[in-house]
Amino acid sequence: MKTDNVKIERGSENVFVDLGIPDADAHLLKAELVTRIDKIIRRRGLKQVEAAKLLGLSQPDVSRLLRGNFRQYSMERLLRLLTALGRDVDIVIREPRSERPGRLSVEA
Repeated sequence: MKTDNVKIERGSENVFVDLGIPDADAHLLKAELVTRIDKIIRRRGLKQVEAAKLLGLSQPDVSRLLRGNFRQYSMERLLRLLTALGRDVDIVIREPRSERPGRLSVEA
C-alpha cells in the first residue's frame, strides 16, 4: 500500500466534534447511553421483541436505536429506557478536576 501524501491528524476524544456534528458533546453522551442500553439487552439475552416490550417501543424502533439511529431520542428518554431496564440513574454535578471547561460523561 502506498503511503505518499497521507496526512494523519490526531482526533479529539469526541468523534462527533471531529466530524463537525452540531451539539457534539450531547451526541457523544447519547451514544454512550445507547451503548449501555445495548450492553444490558445483550447481557440479559433479550431478543429485540422482548426488549421492545420492556422499553415500551416497537421492535423496529429498538433495532434502529441499537444501530445508532438515536438523534430523535432525548437524553431524558434514553435515561428512562435505562430505568425501564432496571438501572438506577444518578446525575452528579461537581466541580471540575482541572481548569478545563465542564464536560458530560457516563460512568457505569
